[in-house]
Formats: sequence, C-alpha cells, structure tokens
Amino acid sequence: MAKYDKADLERRMKGAVESLRSDLGGLRTGRANTALLDPITVEVYGSKMPLNQVATVSAPEPRLLSVQVWDKSNIGPVEKAIRSAGLGLNPINDGNNIRLPIPDLTEERRKELAKLVHSYAEKARVAIRNVRRDGIDALKADETKKEISEDDRKRGETEVQKLTDEMIKEVETVAAQKEQEILGK
Repeated sequence: MAKYDKADLERRMKGAVESLRSDLGGLRTGRANTALLDPITVEVYGSKMPLNQVATVSAPEPRLLSVQVWDKSNIGPVEKAIRSAGLGLNPINDGNNIRLPIPDLTEERRKELAKLVHSYAEKARVAIRNVRRDGIDALKADETKKEISEDDRKRGETEVQKLTDEMIKEVETVAAQKEQEILGK
C-alpha cells in the first residue's frame, strides 16, 4: 500500500475535474466548438488515429466547423468517422474540405445533453470518491505500520474529506454552468 501523500491525492482529484471539463467541452451548445470533434478517431493507414492527427479543425463561423484533411485520400474515412460519431452532425464534403454546419438544438436534444452533463459529473464524483478511498486506505495502512498515530490518521482523514468536498463542489459548479449554457437559461 502506498504511503499517504496529500499532494498526490489533490493532483488526482484535480485530474478528475479537468477530465470533466474536457468532456463537457465537447458537448454541443449550438455554437461551433472545435473540441466537439476531439473524441473522434479515424481509420486511416490501417490504424485508428485521432481526427486532429489527420486534419485541421477550425470554426470559421459561429455555426460552422471546417475540417481540412491533410491527405486528400483520407477525406472519405474522415467523413465516415464524423457521421458515425453520433454527434448529430451532417458533413458536407466538397472534395477538398469537410464542412459541418451546426444545427439548432431542439428542446429534446438540450434535455439529452443536460442528462449527459449529469452522467459526466457523476463519473467525476465517483473518480474523486475513489481517490478519497485510496487516501483513507493509505492513512490506515500507515497507522497499522505504526508510522503515524491514531490522531494523525484522524487528522489526515479530515483533511482528505475536506479536499474531497471541495473537489465535488467544483464538479457541481462546472456541471451547473454547462447545464445553464446548454439549456440557454
């Protein structure tokens, strides 16, 4: 069992929050955002590659994404990957570039996206609680090995819980902001 390390726990909890931020960055809010295409992988040269390694993605207009594929022979696979990504986008291939008009969000789609925000937030909360558990287990192990006293363990557990509460509060804030953005309130 690893020794208790508050800095490591904090780094891992912040990592969960950052992961949530990047997941939420990819959710569509009716505005073109290049992060929307980040999770897409394309089957090229016999392997799967992230879209950003075979093309340049830009947002030339507020409601349009442009994908410039570097190797023209990959336009087909890129278009196919975007279509099958389940983002509700309809790529327009002009032979050189792929244009992705961002459709208006329907009320139903906004609600789906809000549910997705909740599931991403829950995933982050679970990750943070797992880190808390690791920290508390490490403290108990240190106490068992007589490296720290019972009082030190209790102080450490209080510290870990306080950090956990702060990080979960941050997750709630980030998720609430994104939900507001999606629902347009």
